[in-house]
Amino acid sequence: MESGNKELLQGLRAIAGAEAVLTDPAAMRAYDCDGYAPEKHAPDAVILPQNTQQVSEVVRLCNRLNVPFLPRGSGTGLSGGATPLCGGVIISTTRLNRILEVDVPNRRLRAQAGVVNTYLTKAAKPYGLHYAPDPSSQGACTVGGNVAENAGGPHTLKYGVTTNHVTGLTIVLPDGEIMELGGKAEDLPGYDLIGLIVGSEGTTGLVTEVTVRLTPLPRAVRTLLAIFDSADACTRTVSALIANGLLPAALEMIDTLIIRACEAAFHLGFPDDAQAVLIIEVDGLEAGLDTEAERAKSLALQNGAREVRTAASEKERALLWKARKQSFGALGRLGLSMITHDGVIPRTKLPEALQRVREITERYGIQAGNVFHAGDGNLHPNLMYDENNLQQLEAVLKAGDEILRLCVEMGGSITGEHGIGIEKLEVMPVLFSPDDLALMERIKAVFNQNELCNPGKLLPSAKRCWETAHGSRYAGAARGAAV
Repeated sequence: MESGNKELLQGLRAIAGAEAVLTDPAAMRAYDCDGYAPEKHAPDAVILPQNTQQVSEVVRLCNRLNVPFLPRGSGTGLSGGATPLCGGVIISTTRLNRILEVDVPNRRLRAQAGVVNTYLTKAAKPYGLHYAPDPSSQGACTVGGNVAENAGGPHTLKYGVTTNHVTGLTIVLPDGEIMELGGKAEDLPGYDLIGLIVGSEGTTGLVTEVTVRLTPLPRAVRTLLAIFDSADACTRTVSALIANGLLPAALEMIDTLIIRACEAAFHLGFPDDAQAVLIIEVDGLEAGLDTEAERAKSLALQNGAREVRTAASEKERALLWKARKQSFGALGRLGLSMITHDGVIPRTKLPEALQRVREITERYGIQAGNVFHAGDGNLHPNLMYDENNLQQLEAVLKAGDEILRLCVEMGGSITGEHGIGIEKLEVMPVLFSPDDLALMERIKAVFNQNELCNPGKLLPSAKRCWETAHGSRYAGAARGAAV
């Protein structure tokens, strides 16, 4: 650390204790990016506060010293939202890890922002309840990060994304003021400030506590695996299921590259020659569920499935979901770095979209695998590359931009659940007009006037404004180049 930061370090240590402040360069390497690895920037310090008051004091200190700051949960984000683009202080929620209340009569749970997603359901399960949003990283990601990115997951087709399940927030505003929003009530009059905060990617403040809606666990579940000889037949099945009045809890597609990686990792009995598989899950009351599952099976066979298997036990169901939720990790067996996109398209356009994604990746010579929430058209092309090869890095970034532009062209969006972060800044003007972006900038400025709170994220002007006003030690670095 430079001598000019001595006051900052002293202040941080006074707030949370010396053991809660990290400055060692080796420790900083763990915080130089999140799950979006092409851009890496080290923070000046990391602090691990234990409560909302300490977070507020850190924010006030950073404001007084004109030091940028940003929140970070587990670092599982995939768009660079937790990357310290301008250095400064990372405020980690690692120690904000307590479940504060499980209110069964009101079906509410209140937790600190650093609680891992799956622990919410574990706390509620003894009461027959669960927290429905289930990102694929739910075994590691935190509820505060889920709020920042408006995270989704496989079961959001039926149950909705994070914003549909958050009823209250405690937030430290960018000037250090503590604000309570919402609570346990189902709906409150006035402006929907919770809806504004959820998905704002840490640019409107730092969430420290979350009150979420709990949902009854389904009485019964049927999980099917449909196996296809073509990706087109698989995607047609998705549209057919919805068009015929079925609303599965989940419709998840995995293509051949990821099938093979998952089979090598988990030995689930997936056929190596399959071009795609579709996980179909229906849930609800036991009565009538077998009929619904049979309808789904029949529609899959009518649309080209060569075989449809049904999980015969909870263990078999868990193994199927293990393949889906750990598929990104399974790709690590290929020994490459990876960028996971998350554009959205109308589900009826899935066959065309996948074909055009294949054309883009083949043109750039990129190996890619697809695993995604097919039911709501949320694509997850996984673009593989060697991060030490700058030509491959450039190719994968250009291919990614083309895929996102394709999603907009087809009537979709550039993100379904991963957020904009720094990854998609350059594509925002493709989706939004200058007037749209200017309005968003004015809204952000109401909260984040000095641009110290998670600077350089979400809006395309943010990175340019910071570098113009303050200068950046990273100015001039090529987009996507690891620093």
